[in-house]
Amino acid sequence: MLLSRRFLLTKLINHHHLRYLATKSDHPQPPPPSPVNPDHLLKVCTILYQQQNSPDSKLHSKLSSLNIHINHEFFLQVCNRFPYSWRPVHRFFQYLHQTTHPDFIHTSVSLNKMLDVIGKSRNIDLFWDTIQEMGKLGFVNDRTFIIGLKTLASARELKKCVEFFHLMNGFGCEYSVERLNKVVESLCRCELVEEAKFVVLKLKEWIRPTGFTYGWLVRGFCDAGDVIEASKMWNLMVDEGLEPGIDVFEKMIETLFKRNEYNEAMKLFQTMRVQKMDDLGLSTYRLVIDWMCKRGKIAQAKMMFDEMRERGIEADNVTLGSLVYGLLARGKINEAYEVVEKIEKPGIDVYHGMIRGLLRLRKASEATQVFREMIKKGCEPTMHTYIMLLQGHLGKRGRKGKNPLVNFDTIFIGGLVKAGKSLEATKYVERTLKGGLEVPRFDYNKFLHYYSSEEGVVLFETIGKKLREAGMMDLADILERYGEKMATRERRRNRTVETISLERKA
Repeated sequence: MLLSRRFLLTKLINHHHLRYLATKSDHPQPPPPSPVNPDHLLKVCTILYQQQNSPDSKLHSKLSSLNIHINHEFFLQVCNRFPYSWRPVHRFFQYLHQTTHPDFIHTSVSLNKMLDVIGKSRNIDLFWDTIQEMGKLGFVNDRTFIIGLKTLASARELKKCVEFFHLMNGFGCEYSVERLNKVVESLCRCELVEEAKFVVLKLKEWIRPTGFTYGWLVRGFCDAGDVIEASKMWNLMVDEGLEPGIDVFEKMIETLFKRNEYNEAMKLFQTMRVQKMDDLGLSTYRLVIDWMCKRGKIAQAKMMFDEMRERGIEADNVTLGSLVYGLLARGKINEAYEVVEKIEKPGIDVYHGMIRGLLRLRKASEATQVFREMIKKGCEPTMHTYIMLLQGHLGKRGRKGKNPLVNFDTIFIGGLVKAGKSLEATKYVERTLKGGLEVPRFDYNKFLHYYSSEEGVVLFETIGKKLREAGMMDLADILERYGEKMATRERRRNRTVETISLERKA
């Protein structure tokens, strides 16, 4: 297996990025949306739900007795009310087909909407019949192909996926590589890459894949963590004389990094540097520098950073943040601060790199000072900032403080109880009391989310006072700040950093 993997990866070489032009639909556009009476919509949907198994005569009679104006938008709203139930929607479709409604006419939009509902309900027989009717009527467009292939692929109807293209070709929708590319992209985004590969290879005789087609298959297999299949698709693309884009290269390199195949990733990157240096941009350098810093290879990361600057590529805050973290993780604190001082407008990525690096060195107090500094400079912390700092001060599983009134249990476990999450608090306490069991990782994210309200302001203010009395100023500032900024959406919009500082001083 290892030999085959190396053989596949060694064939990866650099190519230009290819794009495709989206096809334009020849079908008429639907009428502009018009207001729908919600009371009328509710009445119709109620009848459709209650009478969905009734005979046609009874259902049609009840719907006609309402004497409601029905137009294109009304039908779409009915479909939205039953997103996973095909019967009410299809029965309503049949009713409109058999009765007279002057202001209603079907378009590709309305039929695709109904087709999507039928597909989500997994009624494959009705779905297939509906597709054929749409093809005969000439209402098939690119959206129909995407809905059709996603539904059939999800149901593992692979033969029907291929047959779909042949069927539509017979109805006048000729084989089109642009349409195939849209379908493949949609399937890969939905984690249906195996099905997408089957369709592409089976249709090769009629539709020749492009670099864009294979590129999405490579990315799809990378997302699935199958680097062997991704390499096979890459090599198949190269054998056919097609060229992968930079985004495909970056995806493959990133996947290799994630799989701890650092040497293979760097070989692929070196191939790009040697053969197609002009194609290397900020995104590629950013990716490689970030992973070098994570691996502790700070000397190589600095070389890449210098090379990037020499080529006239300006580093963004994400790249600088990775470099700062890498320097701090290796204990090069002075160099890290020198890099930060040279940044004209450091962003949150730079500050996060500093905080992460300092916390790794167990300098929680210094990390909190960086937190205060970023607030002064108008860089607003995110939820991730607070979680990092809390973990740095209290640990991933929580630590008991010196003062029993302000230790981890009273702040967070007690806070869960006050938030009505007593079950979660009980589970944590039970495992804590049983010495033989590993204490689970505390979910700071959920805890902070529970108190992202006005109630949280009072809670964190009270906690902050107790922490200050116990001499735990850093933790007090973090929690008080969170309570002030995460109260409500209106307070987050209106409350500024300067106002908070003035109130705290007062």
